[in-house]
Amino acid sequence: MDPDLSNVFTRSAAPNDFGVENAIARGEKRRLIKPNSRNNAKLEDLKVFLIDWINTTLKQEHIVVKSLEEDLFDGLVLHHLLEHLGSLKLDVDKIALTEKKQRQKLSVILEAVAKCLRLEENQLKWSVESILSKDLLSTLHLLVAIAKHFQPDLAIPANVQVETMTIENTSRGLKTETRLEYITDTKGNSEDQSTGDAFDELFNHAPDRLDAVKQVFLKFVNQHVGKLGLNVNDIESQFADGVILLLLIGQLEGYFLNLRDFFLTPASPTEMLHNVNLALDLLTDGGLLNFSVNSEDVVKGDMKTTLRLLYCLYSKYKTKET
Repeated sequence: MDPDLSNVFTRSAAPNDFGVENAIARGEKRRLIKPNSRNNAKLEDLKVFLIDWINTTLKQEHIVVKSLEEDLFDGLVLHHLLEHLGSLKLDVDKIALTEKKQRQKLSVILEAVAKCLRLEENQLKWSVESILSKDLLSTLHLLVAIAKHFQPDLAIPANVQVETMTIENTSRGLKTETRLEYITDTKGNSEDQSTGDAFDELFNHAPDRLDAVKQVFLKFVNQHVGKLGLNVNDIESQFADGVILLLLIGQLEGYFLNLRDFFLTPASPTEMLHNVNLALDLLTDGGLLNFSVNSEDVVKGDMKTTLRLLYCLYSKYKTKET
């Protein structure tokens, strides 16, 4: 379920509920979590989960986060997190003491996040100013997006929703609107289940047909990557680094992949994982992937996962001319 489509508009509320009616400049719009939602048990679980995740991830760097609002606004933790998870080298100082330096640092960091997650500006649920101002809602959206991209198998608490208020200071006064907003999505869908059942059935009850299915996919793949001088004969091993998958997606979808965006000759599991995550993003953006995939399974050469991904492409492009 797309969280943006799950937003439900509810009643209006008085800005006095937040005590910020005098703090919003003319023309400014601010979105806040309503006080009654801050005590939401699922929200608390998500905050604790993200704090534990960050502290575990950055344990070797001796970084300890106690508060998402207070400890992430200056960009230091986000900087370390991106370097650790995505092997990203950001051209910014580790420590920024002044607000000007913090704003510059966050700008570089969030630009890198948007590029890595392939998000346009209108898709972002955070900004430099909102993170810098210790906005919890924006910080949560940012962390969840980073976690889902770099560690899609992470068991993030599902179906976390809060009641928010958007306050806008217009020429006619304050305009307020409340809505129910999802921070994390609900898990599972019927299409995911049906796809899983089909391949589970193949592996569990018709293994004799597996080789035939693999040959169909191999023929399909080689029809399209053959023009690049490539040949695939082992699905289990040759898709593990994500390179063939990325090139196949580019050929079928009709676009060129910039070599700076992925590792053509990945030399480590981290680089392989980066490639696979990029491929999953491209499939999702193209409307070809509508079920969850653990990218680490692909890197490990899990045959069932790889075949499911290839089926997404095969089902749409099996009649495409080479």
